[in-house]
Amino acid sequence: MIQVKEFVDTDSRLAEKSANEFLATLDEQQVVEVCYGSMIKQNPNQLSSQRSSILVVYRTAKG
Repeated sequence: MIQVKEFVDTDSRLAEKSANEFLATLDEQQVVEVCYGSMIKQNPNQLSSQRSSILVVYRTAKG
């Protein structure tokens, strides 16, 4: 079975660390794709914040 797991954080290093820890639990053959995205959002007070997202597409061991 194909599944996805998303790692989202305002600090890209934390999302990356969590994604790498999850990937370490998988066999290399289970990993289908890893996607990364980042955006900067500005609020009405002209303050900007960054949000990073990593999406891991993987096969479960049973599938």
